[in-house]
Amino acid sequence: VVMSATEASAFGAETFAEGNWYHELLEDGLALSYRVEEVLYQGASEFQEVEVVRTVPFGSLLITDGLMQSSEYDEYVYHESLVHPALAAHPNPKRVFIGGGGEGATLREVLRHPSVEECVMVDIDGDVVNMCREHTPFYSAGAYDDKRARLVIGDAKEGLANEPDASFDVIIMDLSDPLDGGPCYQLYTTDFYRVLSEKLAPGGIFITQSGCASVRDAHHVFSPIHHTLKQVFPKVYGYTMCVPSFTSEWGFNLAVKDVDQDLSGEAVDETLKARGLDMRFYDAISHRRMFALPKPLRTLIENETRVMTVDSPLFMCDTSTHQGIYEDE
Repeated sequence: VVMSATEASAFGAETFAEGNWYHELLEDGLALSYRVEEVLYQGASEFQEVEVVRTVPFGSLLITDGLMQSSEYDEYVYHESLVHPALAAHPNPKRVFIGGGGEGATLREVLRHPSVEECVMVDIDGDVVNMCREHTPFYSAGAYDDKRARLVIGDAKEGLANEPDASFDVIIMDLSDPLDGGPCYQLYTTDFYRVLSEKLAPGGIFITQSGCASVRDAHHVFSPIHHTLKQVFPKVYGYTMCVPSFTSEWGFNLAVKDVDQDLSGEAVDETLKARGLDMRFYDAISHRRMFALPKPLRTLIENETRVMTVDSPLFMCDTSTHQGIYEDE
């Protein structure tokens, strides 16, 4: 039996017993399959369908609208790569903003830094936040209960606009990929980045996840996001890391207001030690690997001319072909 994620949800979790498979159709001719041990949650919020399934290769997977968002076994690679290059580069990060990040892992990583006095997290989907707190607590690891955390359920663009100018040392966008018809594509545009830049304090750092970034697919949004940010910020750094469950190098773009900011990573180990931090993944050597882009990506960035605007957006993939389906044996 093969069915869409929508049809699967209607049958309830008991339909998918041990031995079933979840197939994620990445593009025409390419799919990724996971053996499902247990369906932990299936439901729909106001904005999206949400599922949590326990798989053999990656543990629990968070899936929204048929697209895998993160996995239990390697989420730390993604979240440490997203958060710590920026937090470690800032000499004294006190106030941090997170857009998205509903599972809570980005908040968890930010709050590991003892200098952080407040972290404002704005996510549009409160149902996903509550579901993750109940069914995947390993993501947040108690971060939502930290007195330094301020959770706002709402639109990230509006939430950031309502904050005072020049008030954040670091801004992190942990959003879904820009998809046609999705809720997030406007948060990858010059229009939003100009608003965002005004919210950064002097010496502030901005970081955004930027989609697939292998030599095969970095042209979809990784290099356009990089070039779009260059229209707003004086210095932009692209970097990547392999996240096994994503089956790709994953891209990030980091932008600074101070061109003299040190992003070499030479002081990372010293900084982490001074803050009492011992990462599972991120350190100075990992930092150098992340920022050492291969020649095809460097060439792609150098030659990129596309700029993402509200009127001329770019999208990660064709949502009509990128979807999830279940199959029982």
